[in-house]
Amino acid sequence: MQRSLHVPNLTRDEVSDMFAQYQGESGQVVQPEVVEALYTTTRGQPGLVGWFGELLTEKYNPAGGEPITMENWERIFMLACRVEPNNTILNLIKKAKGPHREQVMGLFGKSDIPFSFDQDWCNYLYTNGIIDFEETTDDKGVLTSVCRFSSPFVQFRLHSALTDALVPGLPILALDPLDTLADVFTDQPLNAAPLLERYKGYLTRLKIAGQDPFQGEPRRNDMGLREAVGHFHLYAWLREAVRPLASVSPEFPTGNGKVDLFIRSRTHRAVIEVKSFRGAAELPMARRQAARYAKSQNLPIATLALFVPVSDEEVLKKLSSDEVIDGVRVITVAIGWT
Repeated sequence: MQRSLHVPNLTRDEVSDMFAQYQGESGQVVQPEVVEALYTTTRGQPGLVGWFGELLTEKYNPAGGEPITMENWERIFMLACRVEPNNTILNLIKKAKGPHREQVMGLFGKSDIPFSFDQDWCNYLYTNGIIDFEETTDDKGVLTSVCRFSSPFVQFRLHSALTDALVPGLPILALDPLDTLADVFTDQPLNAAPLLERYKGYLTRLKIAGQDPFQGEPRRNDMGLREAVGHFHLYAWLREAVRPLASVSPEFPTGNGKVDLFIRSRTHRAVIEVKSFRGAAELPMARRQAARYAKSQNLPIATLALFVPVSDEEVLKKLSSDEVIDGVRVITVAIGWT
């Protein structure tokens, strides 16, 4: 009988034991927060655990045996994302850009895509280490299995690679030449909603200029672009629009495809939760989730970017809102994406 070989991920305790052994042998302290961050980022994938461990304890080990701190970890994570080659990750990115790229992109827009080995694309992405699966219950209480990225690090690297491939550059200026964003970066808490309104204006300017940056991209049956494409495009536009006033980074707080875009400057922080519209009945829950997440980050405002596959401005206006939920101002900006 033929059996497939699947190397299980290390548990949190196993990763902790590895670093405890290192500390006992070397005498060098590794802060517990670093070990937890490494485990969370890799989800215990043995190859990634070993690679990050090598970067931390060997190649970029602090001089003089000083403790390995979260500052060291943040540097290592940045280097691992940008300049440290890893053949497994590079091959994984190549596979993700292959015949099932559309399915990979779709995973960034929905958190309940069913997983089944009967689906060729699930089989392919699982076998190549891109996705895993998780048992859960659907909104009707039925037990099911859904797709998950194999680790947050893999998810981050894929998001960056797909963004660069999909939007290598903006064909026209991100902002009006005289726009200083003075109404966005003020002495008040950062409100990201005006940025999304500018993004909608950018899409309008693209159409007026006759620009189609996604010519050849797969479309829905009605020939509209899939909302997942919009998620990547918004991120690319934001990076350009707020530079050099702030930075934008994607964050994946649950590992299930949910994308938050964090805007950070020296004095401001804001979060934009990105979501694809599937029905008005889902909106109240989405807004409550955005409020809870903003509250967990001590932010008074949450912005929900809602990609909707329609172009009717009246519909988009009705789907947009500005309300207070559990003490957090939640602003929903509906973005037509066709």
